[in-house]
Amino acid sequence: MQPKHFIAFDLGATSGRTILGTLRDGELALKELTRFPNAVLHLGGHYYWNIFSLYEHLCDGLRAAAREGVEISSIGIDTWGVDFAFVGRDGSLMGLPYAYRDPHTDGIPEAYFSEVLSRKEVYAATGIQIMNFNSLYQLYALQREHSSQLAAAHRLLFMPDALSYLLTGEMVTEYTIASTSQLLNPRTKRIEGRLLERMGLSPELFPPVVLPGHRIGTLRPELAAECSLPPLPVIAVAGHDTASAVAAVPAENERFAYLSSGTWSLMGIEVPDPVIDERTFACNFTNEGGVEGTTRLLKNITGMWILEQCLKRWKTEGRDYSYPEIVRMANDAVPFAAMIDPDDASFAAPGDMPAAIRAYCVRTGQQPPADDRTMIRTIFESLALKYRLVLDRFRQIAPFPIERLHVIGGGSKNALLNRFTADSIGLPVVAGPSEATAVGNLMIQARAAGCVTTLREMRTLIARCIPTERFSPHHDATWDEAYDRFRRITNNPE
Repeated sequence: MQPKHFIAFDLGATSGRTILGTLRDGELALKELTRFPNAVLHLGGHYYWNIFSLYEHLCDGLRAAAREGVEISSIGIDTWGVDFAFVGRDGSLMGLPYAYRDPHTDGIPEAYFSEVLSRKEVYAATGIQIMNFNSLYQLYALQREHSSQLAAAHRLLFMPDALSYLLTGEMVTEYTIASTSQLLNPRTKRIEGRLLERMGLSPELFPPVVLPGHRIGTLRPELAAECSLPPLPVIAVAGHDTASAVAAVPAENERFAYLSSGTWSLMGIEVPDPVIDERTFACNFTNEGGVEGTTRLLKNITGMWILEQCLKRWKTEGRDYSYPEIVRMANDAVPFAAMIDPDDASFAAPGDMPAAIRAYCVRTGQQPPADDRTMIRTIFESLALKYRLVLDRFRQIAPFPIERLHVIGGGSKNALLNRFTADSIGLPVVAGPSEATAVGNLMIQARAAGCVTTLREMRTLIARCIPTERFSPHHDATWDEAYDRFRRITNNPE
């Protein structure tokens, strides 16, 4: 069989990549063509995404693909969740999209619950974790601010759909990315109109919902010519990066939990139908869309964001650590010197993260980390303990015994954190693929092209092609003691 080549644009909150995937004789090979930064713009007291710069980077990636001299079958785009752009009636993008870390949604969920619909009604309709930056609350914030963009908008496009629109001129609402918004009903897989209508907006703001594998359109003729490519198909993959990543979990069966580890840590299980009840409401679990109609029942946990912000601060102070140095420093530090809740509100915004950690420790009656290495270890151990806290709750809800944790994404390369996690949760940790998001993106395109037919077939191929590393737990009473202390410090009683 002739090899098939696919292009995945994988965009995260800090960087993006163009990946060429080649499927040949049942083997998948990846080649990174371009890598580029993606940073929020701080303008006038707000945080925005420079979507026009991202578009230029996509064009650079297309030119790089053309230089490979191979016949490309299709293109797919995945991004982070919740954020969106507006399109005017003339078809033009209306300004820069807000970034989810913008403070204009602070306090907005509570305002929505008191002025529009209650917290329970919103959760019952969407099954989505209440987070202040969800698209629902971004829209309500804009409505309360009398946003001129919102007032003039003809369509709302989530980030991967907005970028696909710039490439093709066609507008869709991809199911998995829409499922992050707290605007989608996971049972009907449609926008829940009353959430919008009750605040004076119309569901017509959204193009039709399409499922992963849908062909959106082809590259605009002028863009294709400019990039020396034919008018290639653009496929709606699982547009939410975590949905693409979970599709790439190399699982043998359904008895697993996953942890998509990067700037965010997203832990969950895969179930056939949404689980929306008093238990999931109390745990603030989220029901997001997956491939083949599955539901990703998960919890968002602040991940490597805290370390990334520490490293950024230390670099301005003249201390620029490499990844091997970080691991060595943490390994050499005193265990369990301090603990933090990674999801504490004080760690949400960009800024002086080391100072925020020290302030948290003082506030919770702990001695702050004395140096950088102790602070790094504090972050890693706190993440491992938070994973146990969340996984314990999934164990109570899962319709099957959880036998292992699959860690995917960039964090799967952090062997020290994986070891901490295995010891903390008491289950085997299977790490990899680190490029899960791109792999899932590519394999959904391969599925749309008929190269594979099912999610199980995709996962079997991935497990065969991409090596993983296994971390077995070592029972150590100090982790149990640390977990009890962590629960007290973070106010999470039994």
